[in-house]
Formats: sequence, C-alpha cells, structure tokens
Amino acid sequence: MIPGINREDDKNNLGKYVIKRLIYLIPVLFGITFLSFALTYLSPGDPAELMLSATGTTPSPELIQQVREGMGLNKPFFAQYLHWLTNVLNGDFGTSYKYNKPVLDLILSALPATFKLAGITILMTTLIALPLGIISALHRNKVLDNIIRAVSFLGISLPAPWNGLILMYIFALKLKVLPVMGDSNWTSIILPSASMTILLASRYTRQVRAFVLEELSQDYVVGAKARGISGRGIVLKHVLRNSLVPIITQLGLTFGVLLGGVVIIESIFSWPGVGKLAIEAIFTRDYPLIQGYVVWMTVIYMLINMLVDISYYILDPRIRLEKRA
Repeated sequence: MIPGINREDDKNNLGKYVIKRLIYLIPVLFGITFLSFALTYLSPGDPAELMLSATGTTPSPELIQQVREGMGLNKPFFAQYLHWLTNVLNGDFGTSYKYNKPVLDLILSALPATFKLAGITILMTTLIALPLGIISALHRNKVLDNIIRAVSFLGISLPAPWNGLILMYIFALKLKVLPVMGDSNWTSIILPSASMTILLASRYTRQVRAFVLEELSQDYVVGAKARGISGRGIVLKHVLRNSLVPIITQLGLTFGVLLGGVVIIESIFSWPGVGKLAIEAIFTRDYPLIQGYVVWMTVIYMLINMLVDISYYILDPRIRLEKRA
C-alpha cells in the first residue's frame, strides 16, 4: 500500500465520483439536446414536407398541414422541444424520414459495425505505437530512433481518408486481394481499419516516445539506476506504468471519436456504421436521425471521459478523483 493513502476511503471517493459525474451528465445532455433541437428547428425546410417527400408522396398543401398538426409542428418551439425531450427520455427518438424506422433502432443496428471498427483500430494502434514509442525513446537520437521518427512523421502527414483511397487503389483495385466496400466478411475491416491505424499509430508513437523520455529524466529513475536496478526493470515496472496515465487519456478520447463513427472513412468504404448513417442523415436532412446521433455522441463522450478518469485511480491511486471532479 502507498503510504498516506487509505484504500477504503479511495473506494468511497470513487463511488461518490461516479455518482457525481452521472449527475453532471444531466445538465450537459439537457444543453446539447436543446441546442441540437434548436438548430434543426431553425434549419431550412419543412419537416412535414421532407418526411412526405422521403416516402415518395406528392406533398399537397392540405396533406402537409395535416401532417404538421399530427407531428405537433404547429405548436410553439418550447412545446415542441419538451414533447421531443419527453419522448427521448422514454427511449423514443422519433422516426427517420428516409428509412421510416425508429431512430433508436437504426442507431443500435449500426453500433456493432462501429464498435468492431473502433475496437480493432485502437487495438492495432496500441500494439504498434506502444513498443515503437518505447524503442524510440530507449534509443534516443540513434539510427533506430531516427527511422521510427521519420516514418511516424510521414504517417502523421497523411490524412486517414487519403490513406484509405491509396490502400483501396492498391489492394482492392490493382491486387484484388481485399474487398473494397461493405462488411461482407472478416477481410472487409482490414482496409478501413488500416487507413486510420496508420495515422493514429504514427501520432501515438511520437507521444509514447515523449512520455517515456519525460519519465526517464525523473529523479526516481536516476535513483533506481544507482541502486543497481536493470534498465529493463525500470522501464517495465516504473516508467511504462507512469507513462500509461496520459496515454490512456488520449486513447480513451480517440476511442470516443471512433465510436461516434468516422464519417469519411465509413463513407469511403461503405462501412455500415454510425458515421455513415449520420452523413446520410445530413445529406437527406433527416432531422430525427441527426438529433439521435448528437445525443449518442454526447453520451458516449461523457461515459468515455468518466471511464478514463476511473482508469487513473486504478493505475495510480495517488491521483485523487475528488480533485479531478
């Protein structure tokens, strides 16, 4: 046990922290839902007309008026918002104009594909960036370090959509060894995941290197070396553990972005995830689906942030959660 730290008190603080963060989620969700509803309310186009057009119906003025009354669009703004918010709290996000299906069902059906793409991308990024960053730091300013830094700099310079197009051209169109679109089998995820992994692994390799170098310059490392502890033991037992705290923070936030759907990548590869669903909703002005996507993004970001903060407590109990709160 670390001196001066009461484990029982920390467990209580962790429980209080989680409850406090969940309570904070309420006003944030309220603000986000209000802004998203207000923006769609002010957007051009009549939702009743858009919905009728999406179903292939010729919208006459009488029919539009009838649908508007049925949707409550003739009521004041705040009355519409409260009606929509009440439905959202009951799990009803409305019906998609384009698909004529409940918005929640559409998002839930797209989530497995997004989770799979995000999970594999983060896994591959970690497996590549962590060892390369450590090796680069341990061989600072040597040939191996210079090679890793040069390759990572090149990877950062290439946007993920550009990587996707290049990989698609080489492996799908020229070599014809990988599928170009969709989620037909396990090989379908290789190209979209690799497109993002190239960028993310390059970025995190440099960040891991910086974090490890910062830890290697600390006094406790000098003291450990003076006591005869091997360099490998110092890195694995102390340096790496302390370096993981800021790395996990950034990986968690990146995972949240990926769970929200990487819009361009999912569109390029026709990946049936949340991002592709969102971009289609924007192009077709499917307002209920856009609002549902915004709520999803808000919830996932708040939860990911909370999980990242809890991981601080697990990795280093000296980091007090009540101070972060």
